[in-house]
Amino acid sequence: MTALSRRSLLAWLGLMVLAPRPGVAGAAGLDPEAAILAAKLGGEVAYAVIDLTSGAVLAERHADLPMAPASTLKSITALFALDRLGADHRFTTRVIRAGDTLILVGGGDPVLDTDALDALAAATVAAQRSTPPLGFAVWGGALPRIGQLDPAQDAHLPYNPSISGMILNFNRVHLDWRRTGGSYQLSLQARGRKLSPRSYTATIAPVDRGLPLFTYDAGKLETWTIASRGLGRAGSRWLPVRRPELYAGDVFQTLCRARGLPLPNPEVIEILPEGHDVARHDSMPLRDIARDMMEYSTNLTAEVIGLRASGAGSIAGSASAMADWLRGQGIEGGFQLHDHSGLSPQNRITARMMARLLAGPGQQDGLRALMKQIPLRDAQGKRKTSDIAIAAKTGTLNFVSNLAGYAQNGTDPTRAFAILTADEPRRAASEGQELPQGVLGWTKRSKTLQQALIESWCASA
Repeated sequence: MTALSRRSLLAWLGLMVLAPRPGVAGAAGLDPEAAILAAKLGGEVAYAVIDLTSGAVLAERHADLPMAPASTLKSITALFALDRLGADHRFTTRVIRAGDTLILVGGGDPVLDTDALDALAAATVAAQRSTPPLGFAVWGGALPRIGQLDPAQDAHLPYNPSISGMILNFNRVHLDWRRTGGSYQLSLQARGRKLSPRSYTATIAPVDRGLPLFTYDAGKLETWTIASRGLGRAGSRWLPVRRPELYAGDVFQTLCRARGLPLPNPEVIEILPEGHDVARHDSMPLRDIARDMMEYSTNLTAEVIGLRASGAGSIAGSASAMADWLRGQGIEGGFQLHDHSGLSPQNRITARMMARLLAGPGQQDGLRALMKQIPLRDAQGKRKTSDIAIAAKTGTLNFVSNLAGYAQNGTDPTRAFAILTADEPRRAASEGQELPQGVLGWTKRSKTLQQALIESWCASA
């Protein structure tokens, strides 16, 4: 059986964000309390809806109740980063020459991948043929070094990697396994769209056990073991990288060697010396990075663009700076921010606060264009024809399912809305677990409720 992370599977569920089931109405005349009772979520349901034309509050329930935002928090992060850095901001990864040493200089690019690193290697090789370097180093000081996005999460979860100014493949390494005869063949690769060189800074070995599925040790190499009893014949998954500078340096060394330039093994340096540029790679514009972050809900991207926007030395300090920015936008209360991704269980927002943000700064700064189009579905889960257009950000943790964005029925006025649902005791009890019992059914029922509420709001005169 292929091992999947909770976030990977729930991301798949996100493709069926609003999948109604029989027994819940989806038009004018919906009784919200009856629909909430039918959903059997066993927790809290809060919402707020604002007409963008009149500014009137059309509906609300427990709108001032602080609840976990999960990844809807990324909507705030996107606005914050775009305001502070500008939509055209790009992250630059450089290669410089300082004396006899070649240095890979991370610029905090959250979307740098193996293919882009290969283009950087090609430019580097072309410039270094006559004078090969005697040393090779990697610098990641453009951002603070952070061991895990959330230490409470399991070490093997791919959405919980390390951060530094040197980032490659979202600081993940790709594991493939295949059983041949009575043994397993495993490989760890820096997988890109075209290239997948081997990673030499991490190792993994199968171990005859049931649980835990993974163990991790940070010695000279990143050393993983995996429980062979849970593998099946073949499969793959991503694992987080905890030493991103060495990982990127290792892959860059491999790519340069393949082009005829041997480099010494990389060393990590803390102080960047003076040098001259050899090659550089600029990321896509921040607006495109933010749009992808909103669609794929990448935690690392959210934390990186938030940290760059604030210039703070920690995630907590950066979240505090973002909270100050929110107050400067006229959003005075209804939130407690501890990160930029929504992964921290300490984050809190209210439905009223989120709806106000969407109706105010979000509307003014074009947040809707960064959001994912959410299809409506019938009782069988198939996409159905509807005049209702929804652009929104989902937010999912164990026993937390939120939706915040914009809904419009044809040419009617657009509604800004926030729907927050959570069973906090069950969320806390399952902290860090992958697919705890009952979470899939709970999440599906919450999404059913979300669609019914939106359809009723859009059907109202």
